[in-house]
Amino acid sequence: MIERFYLKEYLSFKEVELDLKSGLIIFSGPSGSGKSILISSILSTFGSESCDAALCESSVSWDLTGKDDSIEFDDVNIFKYIKKEKSRYFINNQNVSKKTINTIASAYLKHLSLRDFSDFENENLLSILDKRVDKKGLNANEIKNSYKEIFLEHQKVKKELLLIEDEERRVVELKEFAAFEIKKINDINPKPSEDNELLEIKKELSKKEKALDSLSKASAIFEYERSVFSALDLLNMDSSFFSDAMNELRAIMENAQERFEMLEDVDVEDVLNRIEELSELKRRYGSIEDALKYKEQKIQELAKYENIEVTKGDLAAKEAALGKKAKDLADKLSALRKSEIASFNDDLNRYLKELYLRNAKIEIIDTDLGPLGKDKIVLKLNSTDLQKISTGEFNRLRLAILAIKSEFMNKNGGVLMLDEIDANLSGEESMSVAKVLKQLSKFFQIFVISHQPQLTSMGDQHFLVHKKGDTSYVRELDFDDRVDEIARIISGENITQEAKQFAKELLNLNTK
Repeated sequence: MIERFYLKEYLSFKEVELDLKSGLIIFSGPSGSGKSILISSILSTFGSESCDAALCESSVSWDLTGKDDSIEFDDVNIFKYIKKEKSRYFINNQNVSKKTINTIASAYLKHLSLRDFSDFENENLLSILDKRVDKKGLNANEIKNSYKEIFLEHQKVKKELLLIEDEERRVVELKEFAAFEIKKINDINPKPSEDNELLEIKKELSKKEKALDSLSKASAIFEYERSVFSALDLLNMDSSFFSDAMNELRAIMENAQERFEMLEDVDVEDVLNRIEELSELKRRYGSIEDALKYKEQKIQELAKYENIEVTKGDLAAKEAALGKKAKDLADKLSALRKSEIASFNDDLNRYLKELYLRNAKIEIIDTDLGPLGKDKIVLKLNSTDLQKISTGEFNRLRLAILAIKSEFMNKNGGVLMLDEIDANLSGEESMSVAKVLKQLSKFFQIFVISHQPQLTSMGDQHFLVHKKGDTSYVRELDFDDRVDEIARIISGENITQEAKQFAKELLNLNTK
């Protein structure tokens, strides 16, 4: 529920702070006092509407665990909207987008004044129907869960089979392509790191002649080796450092000589051609290692193509078995639903009668198998499609659906926001709406604007929205204040004693 709401500087409102209770919350007051503006500002807190308030803030007790891992949630969470140069939204002082805050809140808050068809979606209606079946001990939801598991597995296998069949149609071409790709790499027969080794050889070949010439000239140093040793002896100097240096130099020059001698039989053209072959391979696959991985992949694909008939046969058998099992479960589930649909229709029409609406007709038609089975619920009001009924009828029909749904609730269903749902209704019609809302208020926190005494008298909490000059104010009414406000609704600004008496009786009757 929304436990507290705070508003600052929005149109005629300077500052409003509301401590809110559960149940049915009524907002009433003279026309133009700002009731719709107030509801709009509450919705703005949750990104459902936009306004130019300096601040809208709501504290909610919804369990938001797991809704968004990037946000830290508490037992009581604060949704906030601030408008300065631009609109900004926060949850527990963490900046979020309007889309994020609206997505999180929409799971707990419904604005019934919008023409929202979500309550009439097939999934919602089937859920209500299945719970009704379950209440009779027939385990529709258990069958539905088993069916859904089998259906999803069947869809997965069917997708794999379609891929196999598609590959089968192209298998000759695919086999030829895989064999061609394998042969192309095998013809070059690359070895890991071969390209680096060849580049080193190329580098050695490019400097071979100059290096050999330099080595030949440098070897003259060894002709003076004895003379140096003699000179060091005459100077009484330790000659070991010179001996080590000359030995190291001799080893370097001998190794270099051996390397170049090994290159005598290497054809430069062969090396360059091989480097070009490998470069072409690298341009195509990225590296020699990637080319070798690609070859192994194609070898595996080729093996799979060779065994495609066996794989296809296994998948086809599995798909057929799963398909039959899914169909059997869907038929079983559909039979249970069809056995309950008449009762569902009767209960819905009972609510509609209370709401002074025409009868509705609900029927189940067969469709292709889907995650919910093979059933689609078609709902019409007096044979009229829902898209063509009036807004008033649409909203009262939604109330009837919610009322039926609430019969199976065992916890709070969230928040319902309504504007003037009883506008232009007769006293009897208004009372019928009030009774349904009162029933729903056991499961929902309901915010509603009302201009009728019947609904106003049903409230668990009643706020008066009024104006003094150009400024709007909101205050919670006690019993005596409620009597005066209901009497004003009945008789206008000139409140009569008869209106007060009727208001008191109505309030006493509906607050027991």
